[in-house]
Formats: sequence, C-alpha cells, structure tokens
Amino acid sequence: MRKILSMVAMAALLCACHNTPAEEPSLKNTVGKSFLIGVAINVNEQKGTDPKVVEAIRTHFNQVTPENCMKQGELVPKQGEYQWEDADQYVKFAEENGLTPIGHCLVWHSQAAPWFFTDANGKEVSRDTLIQRMHDHIATVVGRYKGRIFGWDVINEAFEDDGSYRQSPYFRIIGPDYFELAFQFAHEADPDAELYYNDYSMAKPAKREAVCRLVRQLKSKGLRIDGVGMQSHNGIDYPDLAEYETSIDSLAATGVKVMMTELDLNMLPNPESFGGADINQHFENDPKWNPYVNGLDSAAEQLFEDRYLAFFNIYAKHRDQIGRVTLWGLSDATSWLNGWPIPGRTNYPLLFDRDYKAKPVIEKIEQLFAPQP
Repeated sequence: MRKILSMVAMAALLCACHNTPAEEPSLKNTVGKSFLIGVAINVNEQKGTDPKVVEAIRTHFNQVTPENCMKQGELVPKQGEYQWEDADQYVKFAEENGLTPIGHCLVWHSQAAPWFFTDANGKEVSRDTLIQRMHDHIATVVGRYKGRIFGWDVINEAFEDDGSYRQSPYFRIIGPDYFELAFQFAHEADPDAELYYNDYSMAKPAKREAVCRLVRQLKSKGLRIDGVGMQSHNGIDYPDLAEYETSIDSLAATGVKVMMTELDLNMLPNPESFGGADINQHFENDPKWNPYVNGLDSAAEQLFEDRYLAFFNIYAKHRDQIGRVTLWGLSDATSWLNGWPIPGRTNYPLLFDRDYKAKPVIEKIEQLFAPQP
C-alpha cells in the first residue's frame, strides 16, 4: 500500500517539472509553501487549449478541483450510462500539469441524476435501494480514479444553517447513517484517498457545531475523515471574521485539516432575503443589483483588495491548521456569481480578470506569505 504524502508535499513532487523559478513570486511559490493553493476549473479550461489559461494555472496554483464534471448528474445522467470524457480529461489535465487533483463531489442532493432517487414508476426508492445505488456510484467513481485522485469531497452541503439535518432525499430515505455509509464506501473504494465533508456558511455557530459533531461521530465509529471544507463564498460584509476564525479553530480541534474549498468574493448587492450559497435561490434582475456593469469603481476596488487581504491574513495566521485554499473559478468571466442568485449580472469575485490577467491584490497576498529576510 502506497504511503500517503501530505497535500503540500505531494504538490511539491507533482510540480517539480512545472514550477516557475523559485525566485519568481507566485501564489504557488509563496502561499503554496504553507498549504495547497488551488483553483476550480471548468471543462473548457481543462482542455488546455488556451495558453493564457494554462499559464495562469501552472504559474499560480498547485491544486485543482473540477467545477462540475464529477457531479453525479453530469457523470451518470441515465442509469448505468456513465459519461467519463470530461472527468477523465480533468484528471489528465491535472497530471500533465503537476497539479494535485481533488474529486468533487460524491454525495449531494443538488445536481443529482434525475433517476437516482426514484424507481421506474417515479416513486421514491426504498432505503435498501438507495444505499445500494449510493454504494455503487461511489465505488464506480472512486474506483475508476483509485490512486490518481488525492482526496474526495464525500458529502456536500448536508446541514441547514441552523445546524439541523438537511431534509435531502438521502436523509429522508436512508436516515442520518447515510453519512457513515458514504464515508465507509469511499474508503473501501480507495483506502489511500483523503476524505472530506464540505459545506457553506460555516461561520454560522449552529452549523459549525453540527459539523464538528459529525466529525467526532465519524471518528468515534472508526471512519476516516481527513478534512472539512469551509466553502467560503464570501461577500463584502459577510461572514463575520471573528466567527470565521472561530470555525477554523473549532474544526481543527476535532483533529482534521480545515480547507477553504470554494473561495470567492461577491462584490454585488443582494436582496435582504438572500443568504448562504444554496443554488436554488433565484431573484429577478434589477439595475440596482448590478451597479458595476462597466467595472468596479475605485472605492469598490479598494474594498475588494481589503477584503481578500483580510481573509488571507487569517489563512496566514492559521496556516498550521489549513490543508488548502481553493478559489472557486479562475476568471471573473466564468464565475458562477455572474448568474447567481440573480441572472445577467457582472461580478468581480476572483483573482484574475476577464482577460485572465492577475489582479494587483495577488502580489499583496504573495507578500503575506513571502519568507521574511
């Protein structure tokens, strides 16, 4: 059985042939010395046909996550008919460019295959049937990439913000032991792969405590869980930074690594009823919700920098507790926040602009992690 390396050590080995010179500053060569620094990529970016995309990824990142192509609804839209092309291409892109690949995600109530929870008559399947389907899906996907995917987001977004269980089909049909079963099945399929739980709004105390209980419960049953992903879909006035830090400390205290798995910064105003990162939220467009069609003004640009630096200062402070930080997208042009929760907007949430050029804040982030003279 091969020995699992630390995430940062593995990235260093994978990147040996691709790293920019050591003296050249980059996120990978500064932040990446403390923990993995990654980016979620879409199917067009992972094709590797756009030189500026490949250059930005290889220069600044040592880890990648697939934005959508490994989600169940994409992989197996029809029962028994897996569509492997995009997922295979993602893994190949990571391997060819010296990037640590993460698998995202195995069990999620959203973006699931339409057939997964129902029988041929459209009725909800039995507990035993759903357990078997969950097992078969996990075994098939994890088994296909055994030894090639460093770690898996096993379960995604299974708690409400108040800490209660999300009433997903997995919970309704199987019950709360689906958590244990999913982690068991994933470990059986690849005993060397790291396993994670991933969720948004993790700075909310009730959700934080619920996830900490989950980690302790899984560990008490002898099940493997290596990390918890704090998605970190942040905004200009949320989350509360003190609560955010408390979540890092609390999760780390359970004996797992903390990961910022889907980091971005929503620069636009939203309706008061907006909250979290539930993709089912939708609101009508209105010019007041889309104020920066032609670019951020100087005040907004300064706020963008200040807010990103505030988060990366926290990451630097807690570097010993953090396994990785992954941006949820490379370029503003392709960010999901242009169309969610209000369609048709122009957002600026990421570290690269619409032409895949690095924004000035990257140099300031690098300085936070640069070796002190």
